[in-house]
Amino acid sequence: MRHSLRFKITFVLVTCMAMMILLCWILNKGFLGDYYRQTKISTLGSSYEEVKHLLLEGQIDPILKFTDEQVDHLNEISSGNNIDVYIIQDLLVVCLNSSKKAQERMNYSRITYVYGINPGYGITNVEFLYSNGEYDVYSQYDKYQNANYIDLYGVMENGVEIFIRTNYESIQESAGIASRFLAYVGIVVAVLGSIVIFFISKNFTKPILELANISKKMSELDFDVKYRGKTRDEIAILGNSMNELSERLEQTISELKSANNELSSDIQNKIQIDEMRKDFLSNVTHELKTPIALIQGYAEGLLDNISEDAESRQFYCDVIIDEAQKMNKMVKKLLTLNQIEFGKNQVEMERFDLVALIRSILQSVDILVRQKQVRMIFEEMEPVYVWADEYMIEEVITNYVSNALNHVSGANIIEIKLIRKGDVVRVAVYNTGERIPEEELDKVWIKFYKVDKARTREYGGSGIGLSIVKAIMSSHNRECGVVNHKGGVEFWCELDAHV
Repeated sequence: MRHSLRFKITFVLVTCMAMMILLCWILNKGFLGDYYRQTKISTLGSSYEEVKHLLLEGQIDPILKFTDEQVDHLNEISSGNNIDVYIIQDLLVVCLNSSKKAQERMNYSRITYVYGINPGYGITNVEFLYSNGEYDVYSQYDKYQNANYIDLYGVMENGVEIFIRTNYESIQESAGIASRFLAYVGIVVAVLGSIVIFFISKNFTKPILELANISKKMSELDFDVKYRGKTRDEIAILGNSMNELSERLEQTISELKSANNELSSDIQNKIQIDEMRKDFLSNVTHELKTPIALIQGYAEGLLDNISEDAESRQFYCDVIIDEAQKMNKMVKKLLTLNQIEFGKNQVEMERFDLVALIRSILQSVDILVRQKQVRMIFEEMEPVYVWADEYMIEEVITNYVSNALNHVSGANIIEIKLIRKGDVVRVAVYNTGERIPEEELDKVWIKFYKVDKARTREYGGSGIGLSIVKAIMSSHNRECGVVNHKGGVEFWCELDAHV
């Protein structure tokens, strides 16, 4: 609490207020009386000059006969400055009292001892204060009046004496009372001020705490919180700056995350490519190892004349030729797949009859169909025109049909269907036989992947055909897939039939 800004503001303001009150009390206690006395001396001096000017200007006769206008003027001087004015000539005294506001005549002998001209008659504590050569100012105590006075006594050139008096006791008492009152008021004001300042300071510290909370949220990467202050002071400027900082940080972090995501993706792709390269080399090595070993073995047998009869030599030669053809076929497929994947084999879109293409493919595999005693079903008769690269689509359907022939079993049925879906035609090749395990459906498109390796080896498959299908359909921006049915497996692809 004592380290909070609110406490510090309250403490500093209350301390400053208390010091100001204490300073006022000290000044009031120590200097108010002197200041007031100097003010009174100055007032007596200016009053003397006014009375002197009036006497000289009015050309008052020696017996001090004043006109009503002159009396009014003298009374104004007396009452306005809270003083008593006595004018003395030829032992005759005229008193113009501030309270009576009237002319009063009295005997000069009374004035001499009552008003300080002849001290000793009830006059004590006489203290000289000021003199300018024309008049003297002094303070004294009058026991007959039981009061302290400040008096001015001066003599004009024509012999007229001017005596001016003002009470001095009241200011001394007032200064003491004012000092005590100021002390009491200071204590009350300090207490109340402390309470008021403590609560008012909340208005200053609240936006600062809000900014602190915003900065904490920003450190936690929460950029939704914003400063909502509507003032125009320095705190509002800071708040608006933090809002701009929050937006820029959010944008920068978003860009960094995007860049990091892209980098992670690139790294993942690189890792995947490296893995694919390793798998590719491993698979190619594995696929080529067996035929190369067979070719090498049978060639060495022929070289060593292991079998002398013509029929055995012919068998050796047939094995070598068959394995060489398998290797050549696999290499060609790899080259084809490489060209498609790297965009070297450009897609040439053209409009052709899909029905005629399928019948041409079926005619080319008719011998295999009859050898395996497969029932081939394709009932489409009317032309169906599509937009695609005819050579590539022929490769796709040929791979589907060959794959079906290699895996057909049971009822030995292969069915080819064309399913229309708006502007798209789906080519579906179905064969009866064993289903593909559900967990391996997505893997059949991977290069060299074989669901049944023994059977694939039996018919000389390399596991590249379906990878070529996937690459060709991707180059056409079209979909392909595989679905398990109750009695077999269906491979499909979609082509654009929009006119």
